[in-house]
Amino acid sequence: GAEKQEKQYRAHQGFGNHHGGVTGAHTYFCADEAKCDQHMEIFLRCIDASSGSSVDGFSAIKLTALARPQFLMRFSEVLVKWQSFFHRMAAEQGQAGRAVLDTKLEVEKLQEALANLGIASKAESQEWFIGGNLSTSGTVDLLDWNSLFDSRTKLSRPLLIPNRMTGQLEPLLSCFGEEEELQMKRVLQRMDVLAKTAMEKGVRLMVDAEQSYFQPAISRITVDTQRRFNRSQPIIYNTYQCYLKEAYNNVTGNMELSRREGWHFGAKLVRGAYMEQERERAAQMGYEDPIHPTYEKTSEMYYRCLDYVLEEITRSRKASVMVASHNEDTVKFTLRRMRELGIHPSDKKVCFGQLLGMCDQITFPLGQAGFPVYKYVPYGPVNEVLPYLSRRAQENRGFMQRTNRERDLLWREVKRRLLAGNLFS
Repeated sequence: GAEKQEKQYRAHQGFGNHHGGVTGAHTYFCADEAKCDQHMEIFLRCIDASSGSSVDGFSAIKLTALARPQFLMRFSEVLVKWQSFFHRMAAEQGQAGRAVLDTKLEVEKLQEALANLGIASKAESQEWFIGGNLSTSGTVDLLDWNSLFDSRTKLSRPLLIPNRMTGQLEPLLSCFGEEEELQMKRVLQRMDVLAKTAMEKGVRLMVDAEQSYFQPAISRITVDTQRRFNRSQPIIYNTYQCYLKEAYNNVTGNMELSRREGWHFGAKLVRGAYMEQERERAAQMGYEDPIHPTYEKTSEMYYRCLDYVLEEITRSRKASVMVASHNEDTVKFTLRRMRELGIHPSDKKVCFGQLLGMCDQITFPLGQAGFPVYKYVPYGPVNEVLPYLSRRAQENRGFMQRTNRERDLLWREVKRRLLAGNLFS
């Protein structure tokens, strides 16, 4: 299973530009570092515009515009290999199949396994665990394990893992050279510049999600930024695609990390936009389809993740969520759970978002009732934005039915005002 999973993060010639089958988002591709810097400048102007247009505004940014996609895929592959090795050790300790946060490796057994594999002597591995303050409980979970791999300061650390094909030890970062080190440094610098500017101007940043084979790197860089800038309030929001089977593990894992380290968890929940491309790629490359088989399963995952965040808001007040959905049932579910959990709109811990020009019959009543609600405004050349909007119309199931309903509601309001003799009130 792990071998098939790792295939998901390997380059594939047939998906070189990553545009085919994309139904809901535009992916940028940087020809060079200068282009990435240009994109950063555009994002800075967007942050400035958000600051001037509303209080507690949002700007959405895309990491595929700030880093080369090839780098993001390589970094994702490294992260998945490192986690797969943890799960392999867990299976050898009889913990296969457990929930992610329930999987805890005994440190002594782990040290023995690392020594037997020739990866690290007991003294060396003990230094790892002591240096990271991980061995005090006698167990190591996936969050502890991931912390040994520090993307900001220890990327060149000589970590060795067995090659699944050859059985030989090889450096985990064998695909990372000086160029990749520089790219990592530059993307982190760009994120820091954007986050600092957003904090100064009172704007929050939503980091958009991309295809699943980019997402481990994107999420890791986003969480790294959250750890630095979400200390007193949620400035950075990570996006979770609920059509992914791993969505709940991703939400709960990052939430638990925020609890341990004391920073504010910020999440944007979406259903997802790359369904056709994800399925086609999984079929061609021979790994398990990473997304749910039906819309209903995706909705179940959405509600599960949303409920988890809402309960955390009630428990600690150190979590915030944007419900990014055009689905009326999802909005109604959120409102009902907010009432049940005692979350008031004025708390500003839950906000809603819809695309500009879509589902105004959801957006306007929410705003009139005092809920924080935002319109997502795509920005870019007309020849790119219009296809994006048409893909969003395709993506949203029942779009035309909702358009007809919105038209009926508008006509009903016009008639009400005519009968009341106050058309423009």
